[in-house]
This record gives sequence, C-alpha cells and structure tokens, in this order.
Amino acid sequence: MSEQDISESPDIRFVGVSKWFGDVVAVDKIDLSVERGAFFSFLGPSGCGKTTSLRLIAGFDQPTEGDVFISGTSVVGIPSHKRPVNMVFQNYALFPHMNVADNIAYGLRQRNPKPPKQEIAKRVDETLELVRLSGFGKRRSWELSGGQQQRVALARALINHPTVLLLDEPLAALDRKLRREMQMELQTLQREVGITFILVTHDQEEALSMSDRICIMREGQIIQSGSPRELYDEPVNRYVADFVGKTNFFNGKVVTANKSSISINSESCAVLVGAKSKGAPTPKIGSNACVAVRPEMISISAADEKDNHADIAIKGHVKNRIFLGEHSEYLIVTEGFGDVLVLSPKTNESNRRIFAPGDHVSISWMPEAVLVLEDT
Repeated sequence: MSEQDISESPDIRFVGVSKWFGDVVAVDKIDLSVERGAFFSFLGPSGCGKTTSLRLIAGFDQPTEGDVFISGTSVVGIPSHKRPVNMVFQNYALFPHMNVADNIAYGLRQRNPKPPKQEIAKRVDETLELVRLSGFGKRRSWELSGGQQQRVALARALINHPTVLLLDEPLAALDRKLRREMQMELQTLQREVGITFILVTHDQEEALSMSDRICIMREGQIIQSGSPRELYDEPVNRYVADFVGKTNFFNGKVVTANKSSISINSESCAVLVGAKSKGAPTPKIGSNACVAVRPEMISISAADEKDNHADIAIKGHVKNRIFLGEHSEYLIVTEGFGDVLVLSPKTNESNRRIFAPGDHVSISWMPEAVLVLEDT
C-alpha cells in the first residue's frame, strides 16, 4: 500500500471480525470503519461485545476470524506494545510508588532507544500543560482527586503520540458532576490533539454528549452506527430507540404502509400513524410493530383543555411527578395506553399549571413526533 493510500485510510477498520471464547461468540462478523480524527464510541449493555472490540484494537486479544487494520495496515498477530495505540483504563492503573511526572514519563522510558532526560522532562511538562495539570509533576497519585488522576492517566497515554487513544469507561468512577466536567474536558482535549479517540461505555448520555459517531452493539453485532442525532431521531428498530434516550412504546400490528406513513392498530384498538425511520425496513402489513414517541415531544394539559393541532389526545391522571431542575418528569396513567412518560421543560411550567399526583390531565403529540419501528 502506498503512503497516499495509508494517509487516506480510516484509522480503524474491521473486516468480517469475529472473536470466540470457547463456545461464546463475543464479536460476530462485524465490519467497522472509524475515520481519522473522530471521537467514536462503542455503546451497549454488558456482554454486547464492545469491550472485546476495543481489546481487539489494542492487541490484548486476537480475532478468531477476519482482519483488523490500523491506518491501513493489518495488525493481526502484532502484540499490543508494537501497535500505535494507547489505552486509558477504568481504574486509571497509576503507579502508586511514582509521582505524577514519573507516571506520565513511564512510556517514554520504555522506548529503545530511550529519549534523553531533557527531552523526557520537556515532553512531560508539555503534556501536563495539555491536560491542565501544570505544577503537579511532583505530587503522588493519592494526593490527587479522581478527576486529576484521570487526567494523569490521559497524559500518560498521550505522551507517546498514539495514532488512536482507547478509553475503557474512564469516567465510571467519578461522581455525576465531575463526570460531566470531564466529558467536556475530553471533548476539548480530543479537538486539541486531533487524534482518534475510541470510547467504550454503557452510559448513553456519555456517548451522546461526546461522540461524533456511535456504534450500538447487541450480542456481538452492530445494530446501528451513526451520529448521536441520527441514532436518537432515526433509530432503525425498537432496541436502538429504547437504548438511546427515553421512549414511550405502543405495540400493535401494521394495517397500512407506504413510503410516507405507516399506521398500526394498537393494543388499545386506536389507529396510530407515524413515519418510517430512515434506514429502517418498511414493516409488512400484519407484522408486529410499535409506535415510538419521545417523552419530550408529548404535551400535557388540564383534562378540559384541547389542542386542535395534535395528532392524538389521551386522557389520564398523574401517577407521579419528579422535579429535575431543568424539567419535570410526569408519569401519566392512561386507559388503553398504559403508563406514559412526559417530560415538561421548566419554561413550560413557569407559564402553565404544575400538575400534582392525582390530577386529571390530557396528553397529546403532533404527527411528526411519531416513529413506527420494527418491534425487536
């Protein structure tokens, strides 16, 4: 392969990759491409194959079938320490007997030939500044907060200028507020260094907030890959819609289907109409399907109010209300449609009535809020 071909290759490419552990299929014939400079995430529940996929890139595991390429070069059979990747682990794995500077310099000191001391010191100082820890070089790991330890682990991984940085749920041990701060720090850092970041997480909010592209996995297979907006607004089936964000589902059977709209006869005997998600197959008439409506797309009003523009209005009563600052979550008990989750922004509640448990209400949504999905 020529230098031009390599420069135009994606940083990571899987071709028909499978990984077996005995009789267990951890990764099942997946094809994948991660473009250079992307912030890419593997997202899915425990046991879906996301961590195994990361380990195949790192070289900790070798594929049973298929090929793994890094920058256009096959790395099958190449050990981890000879690959142009570094990893940040969930527990950070800092050396407690070393100070911050020595932890960061560890990878450089393992090189053969080892760089001069002056160069190592310069690179350490530059990397400390990059992760906003200038002046922390002489501190020990136990003298640092969780967020600071995470930055040291990032600095240690970045100092070798890897082609790809692998992140194995690096924020899982942090509290919610610090985790959010570090999400923004990681985004900023990735833009500054310009290298490919690949994150493994089961946290949908984490993946949505940081990634350029997300790969959703299930039972070793890729169910859908796309931008956060594509996955949220255009899920290919119920599994993706259920995993990415909160969604209300109403089950039924398809009665009509064309390119512009699909209608299903729901279990409540009401006919619900919605659009087909882009990239999803058109369900066949008579097949099982579901209507998906995001809770933030549902309006809530007093039972005697009416929205003439709504596609459907459902009567019910408030079972529970949870105040979450920027919005409130209402759980509405309805006849025929079961419990329906509604998210009401604080701006709405400042101008309208706040409903309490037991209040009779009407919920409604516009036609464009509805997607009809294959029921998986």
